[in-house]
Amino acid sequence: MTSLDAIAGTAERGTLYGIGVGPGDVRYLTLRAAGLVRSVDVVAFFAKRGRLGNARRIVAPLMDAARQELRLEYPVTDEIPADHPDYQNQIAAFYAEASSSLSALLEDGRSVGLLAEGDPFFYGSFMHMWRRLAEVFPVEVVPGVTGMSGCWTRANLPITWGNDTLSVLPGTLAEGQLIDRLRNTDAAVIMKLGRNLAKVRRAVEAAGLLSRAVYVERGTMPGERILPLAECGEPAGAYFAMVLVAGQGRQL
Repeated sequence: MTSLDAIAGTAERGTLYGIGVGPGDVRYLTLRAAGLVRSVDVVAFFAKRGRLGNARRIVAPLMDAARQELRLEYPVTDEIPADHPDYQNQIAAFYAEASSSLSALLEDGRSVGLLAEGDPFFYGSFMHMWRRLAEVFPVEVVPGVTGMSGCWTRANLPITWGNDTLSVLPGTLAEGQLIDRLRNTDAAVIMKLGRNLAKVRRAVEAAGLLSRAVYVERGTMPGERILPLAECGEPAGAYFAMVLVAGQGRQL
């Protein structure tokens, strides 16, 4: 029988791997992602201060005690608005320091797997490392199941039909912008809810889409919660939450 490692391949020396670990359930990792988690010299991951890190939690069943780890701890996350100069300065300095730490390992000939929730090239912190390091070191990006895909699947909600267009919107947009975007699309995913949930709910209602909107919190993860947005009265949403509005296109 062909082994997982033979199918997935192993890690190369001095190479950085951006490993998409999917929406939250370890069973949704690709074979390549699982194989690399088990074969790289160093598993690196981003984490909020005082937390394990969601990407690290996802791959826990694949880790062993001998695996070297590099924790990259954000100085701030949602404590300060992302457009505030203090946030931007602290995060820019953090990314520069993180890329230096990764560079040192790669220069030493280590293979490094940097975990990314969902897909590395979709709203991922990995992209900031890729931008700094891809021209210096070999880099392989391993795609992953996006959080939105995991959420609409768990909600049993086909998101696009026929010729439907899909818009992916950050909840940080101004309310008027959200309304305009929602009125000009067939289906939508609204991410980055947090303290923007009440604003998002108002925008969805103003766009005439509240009856079709679904709130999904921690999709595929422990503590998963799925309900109509109209029944979600909290002023703020969870960090891992999104609103889904399914299209109603051609259904044969």
